[in-house]
Amino acid sequence: MGRLHEESGRDEGEEERADRNLSDLLQELRVALPGVQVLFAFLLTVPFTQRFKELTDFQEKLYFGVLICVALSSVLLVAPTAGHRVLFRRQQKEYIVTIANNLALAGLFLLAIAMTGAIALISDFLFGPATAIIAGAVMAVAFTGFWYAGPVFRRSQLPPR
Repeated sequence: MGRLHEESGRDEGEEERADRNLSDLLQELRVALPGVQVLFAFLLTVPFTQRFKELTDFQEKLYFGVLICVALSSVLLVAPTAGHRVLFRRQQKEYIVTIANNLALAGLFLLAIAMTGAIALISDFLFGPATAIIAGAVMAVAFTGFWYAGPVFRRSQLPPR
């Protein structure tokens, strides 16, 4: 049986805590990955449509930036699974959890950039630059507020560890 862990307040040992943390992280990644995969698949088909030729030079560059951000996001969000497989049965779970957390944060950051860029691209294509700037700014504020600023603010109110 474990003991009361000072960081989590749970009755668990170090290995049990690492197991739970990894399980929690992988569950969270399972939520994010389908959206990343759908966005990536959609973006891969776009150049093969007839209207792709109508994109301006700026829109083509923005599209490519969004595509690269989604691809990198996918790499970072899947990396914890690959790392876990490579380090399987090597007693590296705490290391995997720490690295996976950082990779997930970076992957979600790139996903936020990609989604903001996709909204800006579509807005620019359909309605012009002014709408693209407004839509991109609204999305950037939403991602920053809900995904980062809110949790960081809450974390700052908690006692230090």
